[in-house]
Amino acid sequence: MHFAICNSPPKQDCKMKIANRKMQIDADGRKQLRICHLGKYYPPAPGGMEAHVQTLARAQAAQGARVQVVCANHQPGPTRVERDGQVAVVRCQRWTSIAKIDICPAFHYHLASSKADILHVHVPNPGVILAMLLARPRVPTVVTYHSDHVRQRFRGLLFRPLERRFYRKVRTILTTSPPYAAGSTFLQAYMDRVRVLPHGIDSQPFLEPNLEDRQEANRIRQRYQGPLWLACGRLTYYKGLILAVRALLHLPGTLLIIGDGPERGRLEAEVQRLSLSGRVFFLGTVPRVVPYYHAAFAFLFPSNARSEAFGLVQLEAMASGCPVINTVID
Repeated sequence: MHFAICNSPPKQDCKMKIANRKMQIDADGRKQLRICHLGKYYPPAPGGMEAHVQTLARAQAAQGARVQVVCANHQPGPTRVERDGQVAVVRCQRWTSIAKIDICPAFHYHLASSKADILHVHVPNPGVILAMLLARPRVPTVVTYHSDHVRQRFRGLLFRPLERRFYRKVRTILTTSPPYAAGSTFLQAYMDRVRVLPHGIDSQPFLEPNLEDRQEANRIRQRYQGPLWLACGRLTYYKGLILAVRALLHLPGTLLIIGDGPERGRLEAEVQRLSLSGRVFFLGTVPRVVPYYHAAFAFLFPSNARSEAFGLVQLEAMASGCPVINTVID
């Protein structure tokens, strides 16, 4: 993967001593690129953004980079430093949340003391953007633009001046697809820096499930009346899962929903209203999702808002040989 470190004339502060920054030297005498990802959370916290950060960080570390992830701690507790294989993970303590913005003072410390050669920021994430503006790290910054603000439009308008200030120093903005970039009102001002880089997954566990996953897939097929329809993700409004529940009125078989979130109560009420009890099962978090893809007849992905920019679960389903039925988002 290649990142544009500097697109400005040499006279500008673009060099800003970055050219003279010494990289870590590995055992073979090669320079080790130091990459710091700034995310919202990190697995085992669920979510597509979290899974993407982990996949990217692990892949970069496997290529020889020295990779660190700094994120908010998704669980109560102090700041923790952990290892995910070759990836260093800093989970910053959350002091509080205001308007769904995590306040983590430790972000400022780790940014101000960062020795990274590249900062890779994953947005939307107002808390990290605020930390970047306060710490003002003099390091080339790359952004992966996971999605637009949708329901948080009023908050987005209030935050927009700070957001614009942050983006002035961003060298490259990575977006998931040409249509999403073209349809984003916010990105129109930055099209000279936008590059399309679709997300990816580690496909091996899905392409070649182990014996335990294959046996569990058989047990799932025996446990529920087929055909099995599968949905997977955080139970939130933009996933459109209420459409999947309503679609079951016109389909045979059983709908399995993996995940949890604020929409669960509404979805359960809709199941009761439509007399679909016994045909829709809310499974919450499961130890392994691979068996469910292999057991399912098809995967339902009815997301209906631009908060959904790139559903990684669709890649997982396709890698498992499970057909995907999805929606078009304008």
